[in-house]
Amino acid sequence: MDAILQVFENWAWIGWLVLIAVFLVIEMLTLDFTFLMLALGSAVGLLSDVTGLPLWAQVIIAAAAAAAFILLIRPPLLRRLHRGEDATKSNVEALVGLHGVVLLEVSTLTGQVKLSNGDTWTARLAADTPVTTPLSPGTPITVGRIEGATAYVLSAHE
Repeated sequence: MDAILQVFENWAWIGWLVLIAVFLVIEMLTLDFTFLMLALGSAVGLLSDVTGLPLWAQVIIAAAAAAAFILLIRPPLLRRLHRGEDATKSNVEALVGLHGVVLLEVSTLTGQVKLSNGDTWTARLAADTPVTTPLSPGTPITVGRIEGATAYVLSAHE
C-alpha cells in the first residue's frame, strides 16, 4: 500500500497538469470563469507539489485556493465582463407590457391580437384578469405574459 501511495506522490504533477488541461477545456465551453478558477486552484496544487509537500496537503491547498479564487476573483471578473451589456429587454421579455388591439374575439380559450410592434399573436384572456367576458375586436389590450406562442392579455381599460 505504501508503494502505491509513493507512486501517486511521485507522479502527482501529471495529475495536476491533466486537471488544469481538463478545467481549461471545460472553461472554453462554458465561459463562466468557474472552471478557470478551478484550473488556477489546480495550478496552485501543482506548485505545492513542486515544493515537495505530501499529496494530502497539495489537495487541501488546491481546494482552498480554488475556493478563494471562486469567492474573491470570479465575481469582479463577471462584473467586468457584463458591464457593457445592453439592459434592453429582447425577444419574449420585450413583449410583456406591450399594447395592442384585439383582431378576433379573445376569450379564455382562444383569440387573436395585433401588438403595437406589428406582430399578430394567438391570444387568451389572462387568468388574473377581472374581465370574464370575451374581448371584442378593436378592444385595446396589454400583454400580461407570453407562454409558448400564446399571449395572455388584459383589457387596457382596466
